[in-house]
Amino acid sequence: MNTKVIRTEEQHQEYLLELQNLIALNPQQGSVAVERLELLSVLIEAYENQKFPVEVPDPISAILFRMQEQGLRQADLIPYFGTRSRVSEVLSRKRPLTVNMIRALSSGLGISTETLVGVGSAEVLQSNKDEVDWSRFPIKEMVARGWLQKFTNKTVESTEELVRSFITNVGMQFSGASFRRTLGGDAYSPATQYALHAWLARVIQKARERKSSLGSFDRDVFSPTFLRELAQLSWSEHGPVLAVEFLEKHGIAVVVEPHLKGTLLDGAALQDDGMPIIGLTIRFDRLDNFWFTLLHEVSHLWKHVINEETFLDNLDASSEDRRELEANRIAKEALIPRVAWKRSDAYLNPTNQAIDRLSRELKIHPAIIAGRLRKERENYLIFNDLIGHGQVRKHFNLTAMES
Repeated sequence: MNTKVIRTEEQHQEYLLELQNLIALNPQQGSVAVERLELLSVLIEAYENQKFPVEVPDPISAILFRMQEQGLRQADLIPYFGTRSRVSEVLSRKRPLTVNMIRALSSGLGISTETLVGVGSAEVLQSNKDEVDWSRFPIKEMVARGWLQKFTNKTVESTEELVRSFITNVGMQFSGASFRRTLGGDAYSPATQYALHAWLARVIQKARERKSSLGSFDRDVFSPTFLRELAQLSWSEHGPVLAVEFLEKHGIAVVVEPHLKGTLLDGAALQDDGMPIIGLTIRFDRLDNFWFTLLHEVSHLWKHVINEETFLDNLDASSEDRRELEANRIAKEALIPRVAWKRSDAYLNPTNQAIDRLSRELKIHPAIIAGRLRKERENYLIFNDLIGHGQVRKHFNLTAMES
């Protein structure tokens, strides 16, 4: 029989009928009938793939289907998303999936990464791979903060060109639709990437301005002893300033720059041409938050920052990223060693007096102990008078308006 590529539905139905008849005969391997059956199968599949393409399911629909299939509730997805509110926001399509979420869902629920990324998103990225939407930068806020002032003397045709000069001035070139730096950490989201890159550019700019005043950096300086020495500076009422001086003496630039609106950013760790940089937003004007954020970012510099990778941290978020968990563990141990913590009255029977005794024993600020108790007990109403409200920004001449 003369077999041709299927071009009509009539031909498709004819081949389908023949295929069904051949299958009913149960032909032996190696026979002419089996070869005919295989040929018809290839032709029919090619026609159907072209005529009736199977659409990749929408990422959220795929997650909802898997939840129904496995009898999962929204609460069961918290390990993959971090918090109950984040689960709700993603499933209601108010928050996009992050890379970490996609990895966790693919591994834990067996949904392919292609499905979770979404064909539509991939097509948009591909079609716009050489485009950067400069208008999406928070230009008004950047101008109000004086970030673009040094570039206003240049001849520019638009504010967007001004932003381009600001970004490229610090070497943040583009590769496709994304910036050259690889962003990690729980503060990153596609919706805020332009604001985050603007903030990063400002941090790098300010770090370069003070580079000549930094000490010599030696990576071997990092150790538990180094972090412990840094933590004990909290004992002083001028601790935040002393901490910055201590780090810069060892060649680590520390830049305090309030976060831009819409970003949930506490701190960052990165390097620029070999210079380690810590960025702090002091989003929460509290001593407990300051010291944990600082130690967390130093831990990233020690263990995780390589080449162009940058960590942007929202320390309110729960994370399944191994590097974030390690930075949390190192910071906690440097501030309050586990052995001392578990045997202390502050842990076993917390009172203001017990917190004070442990702070004197460890030579750290009581706010650090109070903050840990609040975090571990998930009760943010206790020891509110000990966590150092309003005791950080004043050291860096930041006003409430800047936060």
